[in-house]
Parts: sequence; structure tokens; C-alpha cells
Amino acid sequence: MIAVLPRAANPQDPSVDRPRRVTWERAGFGALTAVTAVLYLWNLSASGWANAFYSAAAQAGAANWTAMLFGSSDAGNAITVDKIPGALWVTDLSVRIFGLNSWSVLAPQALMGVAAVAVLYAAVRRASGPQAALLAGAVFAFTPAAALMFRFNNPDALLVLMLVVGAYCVQRACEPDTSRWWLVGAGVAVGFGFLAKMLQAFLVLPAFGVAYLMAAAAPLRARLFRLAAGAVALVVSAGWYLLLVELWPASSRPYIGGSQHDSIVELALGYNGLGRITGEEVGGLGNLDYDVGWGRLLGAGMGTYTGWLLPAALVCLAAGLWLTRRAPRTDSRRAALVLWGGWLLTTAFVFSFAGGIVHSYYTVALAPALGAVIGIGSITLWRNRATPWCAAAMASTVAVTAVLAVVLAARHDDWLPWLRAVVAVVGVGAAVLLLVVARLPHRVAAAVAGLALTACLIAPTAYAIETAAAAHTGAIPSVGPARGFGGMGGGLLASPEPSAGLSALLATDADQFGWAAAVVGSNNAAGYQLGSGAPVMAVGGFNGTDPAPTLAEFQRLVADGDVHYFIRSRIMGRGERSDGVLGSFGKAQPTGSREAANIAEWVETHYAPVIIDRVAVYDLTAAPTA
Repeated sequence: MIAVLPRAANPQDPSVDRPRRVTWERAGFGALTAVTAVLYLWNLSASGWANAFYSAAAQAGAANWTAMLFGSSDAGNAITVDKIPGALWVTDLSVRIFGLNSWSVLAPQALMGVAAVAVLYAAVRRASGPQAALLAGAVFAFTPAAALMFRFNNPDALLVLMLVVGAYCVQRACEPDTSRWWLVGAGVAVGFGFLAKMLQAFLVLPAFGVAYLMAAAAPLRARLFRLAAGAVALVVSAGWYLLLVELWPASSRPYIGGSQHDSIVELALGYNGLGRITGEEVGGLGNLDYDVGWGRLLGAGMGTYTGWLLPAALVCLAAGLWLTRRAPRTDSRRAALVLWGGWLLTTAFVFSFAGGIVHSYYTVALAPALGAVIGIGSITLWRNRATPWCAAAMASTVAVTAVLAVVLAARHDDWLPWLRAVVAVVGVGAAVLLLVVARLPHRVAAAVAGLALTACLIAPTAYAIETAAAAHTGAIPSVGPARGFGGMGGGLLASPEPSAGLSALLATDADQFGWAAAVVGSNNAAGYQLGSGAPVMAVGGFNGTDPAPTLAEFQRLVADGDVHYFIRSRIMGRGERSDGVLGSFGKAQPTGSREAANIAEWVETHYAPVIIDRVAVYDLTAAPTA
């Protein structure tokens, strides 16, 4: 993996005219951010509500301040989403300002993506110049996982933005004559990342700490003191919300979804924390680690998300560290490679060996580190191309990347079959020419570099564009052409789309009830809530396995007239029923409470259903049978 380094733009060349260089840099940065904005914002509303689970929570938060504070699934505040609601707060405010629509729900994530690319550019530019920064930003922006998640309303967008901001702050903290507050800023950024996606935000901390201790231009005692200050800032910025929820009276807030004991700490450290690594997630969907191991990131599940340039990044990291091994301790390039490379390796290791639920789109957290390592490492190799082993490293990296691109692209055998041939031919040609690139005239060498970049980037870029062009719905979106789960026409764990008649029924007299309806599972509740505009209780939370409400609590709510309808299922034919909660996971064995199943059985036993558009609806205000 290499990058073009025009002679006139070399920041180390004293003959370069500064105004001309500044103009070139600004133009490049402007083009990068503009193209990224188009990629992430174009036709954004095609995905509708995208993840209806979070869209319904934004609807609730925009209507009710308590729902916003706790991240409730509904404005009646029955139960929260199964995440700390940091990312939801941004969407809630957008919906409050612009009203509930697809753009107000999805645009904040797209803008976070543009901002993250800009911050990555700024960070890499400080370490290795504008050429490396442009390449890093382009790799990040056109990683398929990034093109997916910055057009989707999951918490990953805010998480990635906060982590990139944190890394930038660590780089600034390492520089001489810099403010001691930069490391505090890094702690605050990671803390807010925790409020978006909990313990996943902490995966970057080892890399941040090692890079600062190694390279900061300050005495060791000062470095340790400032690290401690950053750690305090992290604890405060991440922990205040946990303390708030734990101290808040449970009777005046919603149940904490995703926990079995109404505990935000259990949610953050258990179900969404260590449970994702060990597979011991009470209330989860069982252990699905069929592909655990080093091959996971390039395998059928995750390979097309971020795997295209992973081998190239590893080579760039190793080569960059070797070439800077004799640099001063405070060398900015080596510090940046340690920081971003440590981020990449730690996160990749955890994703590879996690035994719990780890969705493929989580790998968007690798994209900034991939971009930074490739940008810095490839520029460093290019500047040392006269060294034979550097030329060989570039050639082998391009060849391996091209072969991997052909393999990954072939997983959609009907998708642009000509592209695989182009990548193979261009990749082999560029690899051969890179072996002798130091002997070629400057303009020819630049052309070879462009050829190599094309071979390495054309396939993931095309795949990212295909991803952005497809509509994505459901709780688990996927990259690639518009087909299958997450593509056009539906997604895994998608929410129901109620008919106009059913939506009108739920909306009628809804203001006279705490909840217009109740249904098992948050995805089901989200669909009916978005369709009707009225609060719908998600019985049992996301998976239907949380003990909220209990059967006794639900019976009391019904007796008090707080719940109008219960929606049991969609009738599929011959008595088959689809609740859309767990059926898509095949052999997964969910654990946790059976209260939701008990409630459904109690309703079926005591109330008569009315079938509306093939959906069984029970009027809970009717007199129950004995």
C-alpha cells in the first residue's frame, strides 16, 4: 500500500512555495470532506426509519424529557433501550427541532461521519503531513462499514467520532510545549464514547496510554500525573450517568432494558460489557461464536466490512515502526503509529475472539485506525522506496491486497464481475513496477503510485458506494449490494409496518391511556409506535427476556386501564405465528426472564382476539373471560 507524493507538495522540501502548498492542502481537504458528505448524505431517507428500535426511542425522547434522559422506548416510560442513551440524546434533539422524519433521525450520524473523517485528517496531518492525511481520510470514509454505519441510526457513529477526537487529543498531548489539558480532553471524549456504546469505548485505552508514556515531551513524573488526570476525567465523564441512574428512585423512572435486575451497572458491565466477550449474557440470545478466531475479520461474516485493507495496514504498521526505530523518543510519526496501531490491534483481537454477540458492523470501530496506519505507513515506505526491502514491501502489499479484494468481491459472484479482473491485472502490474519504482523518472513513479492506489482502493470503494446506495432497515444492517438482510426490502430483526387501519385503531383515544398497546419485543413495539404515533409498551425489552413488566405488574396496569390493546402476533398461515423477536436466530438459546411469555399466555387465555390485517389484537378494556 503506497501513496502518491508529488514533489511540489512535499512538506519537507524547502523549495516549495508555501501559498501554493497551502492552496493544494485546502483543496484536498475540501474535496475529501465534500465527497464524504455526499457519500453519507445522498438519498439518506431511502432507509426510512432504518433501525426502528432507535427511531421509536427518538420519537419518545422528543416528546418526553424523562424518556430522553433515560432512553425510553416509549413516551410512557415503561422500559429503556438496551444501551446507555448518549447517542440517542443527539437524535432526540434533532427530532425535537426538525420533527420526526427519516432525515432528522439519520442526518446526525452522517454529519458525525464527516466530522470524524475531518478530525482523522487533522490528526494524521500533524504526524505525517497532508498526503498521509488525505489517504487516511479516504480509506476511513470509503470503508464499507463506515459507509453503512454513518448512514444508520445505531450508536456506533457517535462512538467512533468520540474515539477519533480522543486520539487527536492524545497526539496533541504528546507534542512539546502543549497544554496539559489535552489528555483531560481525551478522557472526556472516551467518556462520552462510553455513554454511546459502553465498554467498547475502552478498547482504545491501552494504545492511548502506551503512546503517551512513550512519546510525550514531558518528564516521566509529569506524564504519569497527566495520565492520572486523564483517567479521572474519563471516570467522571463516563460515570456520572451511571451514578445518576443508580441513585434515581426506580419507581419514577423506566425499567433499565437489557438488565435482569433494573440496573444500569449490570447493563453496562454485564449484558453489554464483559458478556459480549465471554458469551455469558443473561437475557441475550446465547453463544453464537461459530467463527471465533483470527480468521473472523476476513471471514464470511466480517470480511467485506473492513477486511479489504487489513493485511496492508499490518504491513504498513510494521514497516513504519521499523523505519522510525532510531527516531527520537518524541517522534510524532512513531507515536502516531503506536497510538493508531495499538487501537487497531487491540480492537481486532477483541472482535476476533469475543464469544458473545458481536455483530459485523461493530468493525466500523477499526476504520479510523486502518486509515491512519495505512496513511502514515505507506507514506513512510514511499519516502524510503530507494531501499530494496521497502520497495519489496510495497509490492507485496499491493499484490496481497489485490488478491484479497478479488476473494472478497467474489462472495457476491454477480456483483461487478469485471471488477475482479481489473483489480487482478492492475494489482499485478503495479506490484511488479513497484519493485523498480526508485529507478523510474519522477512522473512515471507517480503514475505507478496512482496505479497501486487504484488496485488497492477501487474494490472497497465500489463496495462502499454500493452499500451507501442500498436502503438499510432492521436491527442488524449489512454492507454490499442491495440484497439479503439489511438491503433493499427489509433487514434482520426488522420492525413491522402496520396497516393504516391498525395504526388508526391504535391512535384512537390513545391519549386516554398510558400505552395505546403492548407487544412482546422492542422491535415489534417500535413498528406499531412509529406507525400510530402513540406509546406502545415493549414487553420484555429488546429480546423479550427482561422481567419488565412482570405478569402481576401487567395485570395491575390492565386493571387500572393503562393499556388499551395487546398485539400478539402476525398470522402467517396454518396457525403459524411470527413475533419477530428471536426466530431469526435459528438455534440460539435465549436466557433470562419468561415474564413476557407468561403475559402473552395470560392475555390469550382471558381475552378474545380480533384479526386486523392478519394481526391478532386483544382489547384489554373488554371484560376478561374467567
